Amino acid sequence: MESLVIVLIGLPFLSALLLSIFKNNTVRQIVTYVSSIAIIGLAVTFAVKYFVSGADSMSFFSQTEIADYAMMAAEAFLMVLITVLSIKYKQYYAAALSIVQTVLMFWYELGGYAPHQVINKIYIDQLTVIMVLIVAIIGTLITVYACGYMKDYHNHHKEFKDRRRYFFSLLYVFLGAMFGLVLSNGLIWMYFFWEITSVVSFLLIGYTRTKEAIHNCFRALWMNLLGGLGFAIAIVIAGVQFNVTDMQSLILCDGAIVVVPVILLSFAALTKSAQLPFSKWLLGAMVAPTPSSALLHSATMVKAGVYLLLRLSPVLANTYAGTMVSLVGGFTFLIMSMLAITVSDGKKVLAYSTISNLGLITACAGVGAEETVWAGIFLLIFHAVSKSLLFQTVGAIENSTGSRDIETMHGLVRRHPYLAWTLVIGIAGMFLAPFGMLISKWAALKAFIDNGSIILILFVSFGSATTLFYWMKWMATVLASKNNDVKAKNTTSANQWVSILIHSAFMIMLCFAFPFISSKVIIPYIHTIFNNAYQVISSDNIIIMLIMLIAIFVIPGISWISARHTKYKKVDRYINGVNAGDQMNYIDSMGEKRRFFLANWYMEDIFGEKKLWNPSIIISILLIVSFMVISIGGAF
Repeated sequence: MESLVIVLIGLPFLSALLLSIFKNNTVRQIVTYVSSIAIIGLAVTFAVKYFVSGADSMSFFSQTEIADYAMMAAEAFLMVLITVLSIKYKQYYAAALSIVQTVLMFWYELGGYAPHQVINKIYIDQLTVIMVLIVAIIGTLITVYACGYMKDYHNHHKEFKDRRRYFFSLLYVFLGAMFGLVLSNGLIWMYFFWEITSVVSFLLIGYTRTKEAIHNCFRALWMNLLGGLGFAIAIVIAGVQFNVTDMQSLILCDGAIVVVPVILLSFAALTKSAQLPFSKWLLGAMVAPTPSSALLHSATMVKAGVYLLLRLSPVLANTYAGTMVSLVGGFTFLIMSMLAITVSDGKKVLAYSTISNLGLITACAGVGAEETVWAGIFLLIFHAVSKSLLFQTVGAIENSTGSRDIETMHGLVRRHPYLAWTLVIGIAGMFLAPFGMLISKWAALKAFIDNGSIILILFVSFGSATTLFYWMKWMATVLASKNNDVKAKNTTSANQWVSILIHSAFMIMLCFAFPFISSKVIIPYIHTIFNNAYQVISSDNIIIMLIMLIAIFVIPGISWISARHTKYKKVDRYINGVNAGDQMNYIDSMGEKRRFFLANWYMEDIFGEKKLWNPSIIISILLIVSFMVISIGGAF
């Protein structure tokens, strides 16, 4: 298993090196395909070996001096890189943050302040396996999709320099860093990979080098470096004050005693997962090409934040740190779902939705109960697959139609039927039964009720209602059509379709695998971390899930068969007046002939960004500062 872990972490970095060397697009595709197949194969082998072993957890790599010094050298390189780019673009605050935290870590490691403990730097359990599979399968499929997408992207955007070698190598560095992060047990190792994801996301967002891209990538950088500074301070305090240097030792502590490092780590996770008041960096990431958006939102980066919070959930329960995390997460869930109603840019809707759903996972981790952790892990799984599918489909739609605006997607089911249906599958995965997002929200709401969290109950109830609104109007737009909508030529490349269709299949398969994953993977993990036997889903709820699963396939099938064999009278559409006979025009009450059109209601004047953004930032800052002051003040 040890050698498998080394290869799993190292292979993406090797692939990144190869991709940075080869200029030829055909060779790049071959390297991408081979690397993707190899990484997925390694991840599946890793998962099979873990479950076959029958162990609840594994840990190894205690003697790692060479690796530790190599990481320190890499940290110094990242600091220099950030400093040089910050000076070049006159963003000095980013350089200051990077220098401060790097110097702090060097002082801690080389100054004799780090405890001399023999710890296992790698730790594997059920949650690790889940994250490895998500990163491997979703992440590499995105790189396959990128092969076709980036070719179309540069055909449509001649104004941007073609730097695909650079782009693809960064994607694989990202994957390697995520493998390292989720497999790490040592806090310093976790911090090292954490910082790599921050730097690589900064470089991806700035890919086009436009003024907007430069501004947005530095905003992402300084916000994530601020969280990284919190992470570094947490490591120093945990080591110096509590003699703790690894994650498993930390979560075995009393959360009320180790509250300072825990709340600082939670702060780092909030920045990484783009929770309020740090949400702007992820919204700004939309300037990057779609594959990087899909990677940031689904398999990597933001998932690192909620992964850390789920790890910390046992020490977050019933503490000030947990209350801060749950309130910020619940508040973000509500506000971002409201803002998603007010925009028509498809990628921006997906961005708001990502931050909103991460907020719900954050709230679940903050409560730290068995049922909320169960719900949080399932939300993470379904969100990763669904959001990757949606970003890729919207990217393909944009390349095919020249627009990603929802209002231009009317009649998509006739013009681009395959893209329309994959989009519908992705949207359904976010809010319809029997997909796991809805069932996980159900479990989270029940847990909040059981815990008496009135504010969280309100956040989830109203946030779920607004979530239904923006997803349903998008789905209805795609499925609505007019008589003059005709099928257009398919311009989506084969490698894009491979990724999109596999994602769609995974989305549907997860519905059937839901009970199995729960009973064989998630519940055993919960039993381990909470030290008890707890049944999250009752047998009655499983029966309800199965009925919904059957109904969602059987009822549409019966309807389709019935429609095929039933003679019905065709009537003219009623279009707010007398139909002119062509189904496209109507005579209004004044006798005027008017064109029929479809449009959505966005309500931007009621609760758009101008109305909600600044108050939300202020409230979230007050929440974080208040709880951090109370926690740190009480500890000292």
